[in-house]
Amino acid sequence: MIVVAATIDLDLPGVSSLKEKRGILKSLIARLHRTFEIAAAEVDYHDAWGSAALGIAIVSTTAAHGEAKLEQVLRWIERNRPDVTIVDHTLEVIHFG
Repeated sequence: MIVVAATIDLDLPGVSSLKEKRGILKSLIARLHRTFEIAAAEVDYHDAWGSAALGIAIVSTTAAHGEAKLEQVLRWIERNRPDVTIVDHTLEVIHFG
């Protein structure tokens, strides 16, 4: 079993409250979960209105498949969520067994 763990740093331009930020992230996280069958959660910048970091976990049988799925997630966010900007991302491949 392979787990690809990633962090995606986001800029949230125009966000003027934590309530607005939570609404954007809740919608984004739910959609990523439904569309890609991955786990996602806010993992940093909790009190910053205009920034967020998402933690993503992808379970796969190969590292290549997990990394490809992460690339799909990044492209989907860029195409479908003009309200957020990807600033950076990191990934780690964890092998079990």
